[in-house]
Amino acid sequence: MEALLNTLTELTRRFGSGEYVKGGGGNSSVKTENTIWVKPSGSTMGTITPDRFVTLERAKIMKMDEVSVSGDVRQREALAKDIMAAAVCPGSTGRPSVETPLHNLFDCRYVIHTHPAPVNGMTCAKNGEAVCGKLFPEALWMGYIDPGITLYQAVRDKTADYRKRYGRQPEIVFLKNHGVFVAGNSPERIQEIYAFIFSELKKEYAAANIPLTLEERDIELNPGDFEVFKKAFPAAEMQAVISAKAFSAADGPISPDHIVYMKSFVHKGGISEQSIRKFKEAKGYYPKILETPGTVYSIGPNLTGACLALELAKDGALIKQLAEAFGGINYLDDAARDFIENWEVESYRRKQMD
Repeated sequence: MEALLNTLTELTRRFGSGEYVKGGGGNSSVKTENTIWVKPSGSTMGTITPDRFVTLERAKIMKMDEVSVSGDVRQREALAKDIMAAAVCPGSTGRPSVETPLHNLFDCRYVIHTHPAPVNGMTCAKNGEAVCGKLFPEALWMGYIDPGITLYQAVRDKTADYRKRYGRQPEIVFLKNHGVFVAGNSPERIQEIYAFIFSELKKEYAAANIPLTLEERDIELNPGDFEVFKKAFPAAEMQAVISAKAFSAADGPISPDHIVYMKSFVHKGGISEQSIRKFKEAKGYYPKILETPGTVYSIGPNLTGACLALELAKDGALIKQLAEAFGGINYLDDAARDFIENWEVESYRRKQMD
C-alpha cells in the first residue's frame, strides 16, 4: 500500500501543474481489488502528500448504481453524498472527490482526471465531438452531463457499450465542457496517453495557426477605476484587487471549474458604479472579473480567491482562443450553469481554497 500511494502521489503531482489543472480541480486514484485511494475534494493535485488520499471500500461505492438520477435533485445528491461517506474506510479522513465512483468504474489501476486548456479547446468547441472522432477514434466521448452521480451512471452505461464493441474499456474519456479521464495500469502508460493527446491536439492548433499561449495586450491602468470599485463593491467583497494585461475573456460559462472559481460571467466594457450594480442585479452576484479595453481586474474577498479567479479567467480566455480551431466556443446552457452554481459539492470545493 505504501508503495502504491507513493507512486500515486508522484503521478498526481506530475499532473497537478497549471498546465493540467487550476486550483482544486482534477482528481486522481489508485486501486486494488477491494480498495481505492482518491484525492480529497477541493485539495490541490500539485501539493498532495500520501497521507491526504481518502481510502474507500470499492464494493460500498457500487451502491451508487442503485440511486435513481430522476426526481428531486437535492434528495439524489444528498443520498449520493451519504453513500460516499459510508464507503470511507475507518481511520481515513477527508471528503473523497465527487468523481470517485467514476474512478472506481475503470478496470485500470491508475486514473488521472484533468482539465488542460489544449484538451478543453476541443471539448468546449462546437465541433468538438467530430474532431474527437477523427483524432481519437478509440476514445469515449461524453456529451455534457452534470458532474457527480449523473455523470457516473452515464459513463458506466457508455463504457458497457464500449466493452461490447471493443472487448475492453476505454483508456480515454473526453467530457464535453469539462475535461478528460485517462486510465492506465502504470504511471508510464498514463504519461504516454497524455503525451499522445497533447501531440495530436497541438498539430491541429498549429495547422489552424492558433497560438497555444494566451494573446494579451499591454496594460493601461485607469486610476479612476479603483475609486469606482470602492464605491460599488461592499468592503467584504473587495479585500483584494489584481490588475493584469488585457485579454478577451469568455462571454459565458465554460466548465464547472470556471463557474466555481470565477463565476459564470465577467463584467465587460467601461466601469462605473451603475454598470457594476446593474451586473449585480442581473446576475445575482458581484463580478469577480472585470474586462476593460486597457486591463482585466480580478476582485475577491481575499488574495487567494482573486488570484485563482484571474487564473481561471485566463484559462477560459485561452480555451476560447483555442476553440476557434474547432468551430468556436460552446458555452454551457442555463440548466447546467444553475446546477453547478447551486450544488453543495462545488460550494464545499470552493471553500477549500479560501
